[in-house]
Amino acid sequence: MKLKATAIIFLVFAFTGSSACAKEWKEYTRQHFIIYYKKAPFDFVQSVDRAAEQYYVEITRNLGFTRYKGWNWDERAKIYIYDDMEDYVELSKQAGWSSGAALPKLKTIRTFPSAHGFFDSTLPHELGHIIFREFVGFKAEVPAWFEEGVAMYQEKARRWGAHDLVRKAMEDGTFKPLNELSIMRVRAWTDRALVELFYAESASVVNFMINELGDQRFLHLCRKLKDGKPFSWTIDSVYSRFKNVDDLNDAWVKYLKNE
Repeated sequence: MKLKATAIIFLVFAFTGSSACAKEWKEYTRQHFIIYYKKAPFDFVQSVDRAAEQYYVEITRNLGFTRYKGWNWDERAKIYIYDDMEDYVELSKQAGWSSGAALPKLKTIRTFPSAHGFFDSTLPHELGHIIFREFVGFKAEVPAWFEEGVAMYQEKARRWGAHDLVRKAMEDGTFKPLNELSIMRVRAWTDRALVELFYAESASVVNFMINELGDQRFLHLCRKLKDGKPFSWTIDSVYSRFKNVDDLNDAWVKYLKNE
């Protein structure tokens, strides 16, 4: 998310809103998704459904997750397509730098047609959030950078481009090690450069974990999270060469410097 920096935001107001507001939405119901829209062209809405169905299968396969329950009937995911960025920011109460937001507990996505890289970035990113939480559960203790990194991994361009952005941060002294990244909170008022850095580092380290340390170890880590093990407790049991997150950070930094 290059100013696509999407945050998982659990909103406190009721998602459906008033009945008057609900009447504004048109509804397109398909096998695994219900798409709500206002003025978006119908062919665009159909394209959203086709892409979402493809990612529904692809993301699960990418992460090696087993789907125990299908998104059918009442379990369908919901995608709300606002008319434009202004409509999205005002009505969904999202940050101005955001182009999409996932509410995994509600299996809901909010976005708008002109969102940066809508089909290649925004849609797979937000679906990645939902599918990840569907697998590990909502009580799993996961650092924000790890969860965002998993979502970013679904964006093919960002998956590989993140390494270069992190190297640049190392060169100019803005790089943040994982112990600092773990306590960062991206808010609506967070500086945009810091938002970019947070997401670039998150994408880079998760990419490193999957492709350099092994996808089966990554899956094993996610299964432990699903079983209720805190992230910090699982590192040494999954990656025998690491005692903690600091060791993971050192290996990641070394890889980026030597690649």
